[in-house]
Amino acid sequence: MLPQSLEELDAIRDECRRMVAGRASLSAGASALPLPGLDAAADVAILLQLIPAINQRFGVAPGQMAGYDAARKQLLYQMIRRAGSALLGMEVTRTLLAAVLKKVAGRLAAKQALKLAPLLGWAANAAIGFAAMKYIGNSHIDDCYAVCRRMLEQGAATPE
Repeated sequence: MLPQSLEELDAIRDECRRMVAGRASLSAGASALPLPGLDAAADVAILLQLIPAINQRFGVAPGQMAGYDAARKQLLYQMIRRAGSALLGMEVTRTLLAAVLKKVAGRLAAKQALKLAPLLGWAANAAIGFAAMKYIGNSHIDDCYAVCRRMLEQGAATPE
């Protein structure tokens, strides 16, 4: 269900930011390991769970949206389209995540190059992995928050 008040929406955002920080720490741990490709696989696995969990908390998961009345659903889809987020209200797939990961491609390329430098490279790689995961997660939270806030402002979040 969509958040019913600004206070509830703010609480969901804060909870999701804590969830992102925890998952970013997991990404950093995987990035610190000197095995090529392991960090990318871990990032995809983390995002395959993280993005749907965020969508669920904000009430914009595909299954939730299917249960909304036609007018609310139409308004929500319009707001999602305006937000330009490919991850809001969609089933999250590996292909979709590949498109999102292209946003931080420069950081990911640097991560792979740093795998070759022992110790210092691994630590820097972990920091880059943490920052990249936080960026993707928090950007998605911001998109969800903006859409839900617009729904609240239009009075369309409240059930009839």
